[in-house]
Amino acid sequence: MDLLPWITIGFIITGLVILISMKKGMESKLAFIIANTEDKESPKKAKSIIWWIVSATAWGLVSMLLIVLSFHHHFG
Repeated sequence: MDLLPWITIGFIITGLVILISMKKGMESKLAFIIANTEDKESPKKAKSIIWWIVSATAWGLVSMLLIVLSFHHHFG
């Protein structure tokens, strides 16, 4: 039994659940930044939004790589 497809599916589902659960918090942080541009908390909240975007991008790239590796391993 090959473990790579199960790792791929688990990684994608886990990452998707985490990203969806964090989405609402990021939307409220963005609304706070837009409403309070002069607040001292704005740069800290902006940095957390940027890291969330970087993490989502990295998750997407790793997911695509795992899918390609799974197909390559299965059909190669």
